[in-house]
Amino acid sequence: MQEYDVALKRILTRPGSGLLAALTGEAQLRWLNVEMPAVRNLRMDLLGESIDGDLSQIELQSRNEKPFALRMGEYLFGAGRKYGRLPRQIVLYVGEAPLRMKSSVEGPDLSYRFHMVDIRDLDGEALLASRNLGDNVIAILTAIGSQPGTVRRILERIARGPAAERDEALAEFLILAGLRRLKDEVKKEARRMPIHLDIMDNELIGPLIRQKQKEAAEEARTEGQIEFFLSLIEKRFGRVPARIRKRLGNLNPEQPKAAGLRLLNAQRIEDLFGQ
Repeated sequence: MQEYDVALKRILTRPGSGLLAALTGEAQLRWLNVEMPAVRNLRMDLLGESIDGDLSQIELQSRNEKPFALRMGEYLFGAGRKYGRLPRQIVLYVGEAPLRMKSSVEGPDLSYRFHMVDIRDLDGEALLASRNLGDNVIAILTAIGSQPGTVRRILERIARGPAAERDEALAEFLILAGLRRLKDEVKKEARRMPIHLDIMDNELIGPLIRQKQKEAAEEARTEGQIEFFLSLIEKRFGRVPARIRKRLGNLNPEQPKAAGLRLLNAQRIEDLFGQ
């Protein structure tokens, strides 16, 4: 999961979120399991239930995708199958590029639409004035985020916020600022203020980033093993067919080593994969 996705979900699900109220009209929702029954695995970003039993789905989108409206339709009917009712659908677009996605699907016997919100159209000043630090942080993605002094204003709000919430708000701010290429400005302004900014120390975000770094390193190591193994196979058997390359690419991290040992006695290239 991308770091910005984690930060946005935390902000939206935190009690007292003004952003949630602006999107759904509800001050609070009970958050539900978002995995939908389908032929392929579908997982919504957020699905909440109001005290009246109405469902609201919130999708967070950072880039334009041509088939996005069709995916929203899959979410809609997946929720209908699972919960017996259809949710109100809201897409919060937080990308840097101008919003170009359609919010409707028209067919011979179908007219379907959902609510699309470009975060730049939200009232950034209202979010910045909120007593909720999550609202203050997300103001960086609105139209006022590019205005001079906004980064410092948000940092000042964080610095005056509850001590128990400051570290997490700072980590979320740094992540979301990356969506507007403002990370360096955040770090520069933070150094001038009596607040500590180290995203790796955050108990929520730090472990996620370290896990992602570990997975990337493991993937790079496996790819290196496979490339080296391919060179040995080519030396022994000549040009490696595409089907064999594909099989090698699907090996888990432990299998290249076992296949390499079989290379010593293999009579044909298929022997590398055992029985």
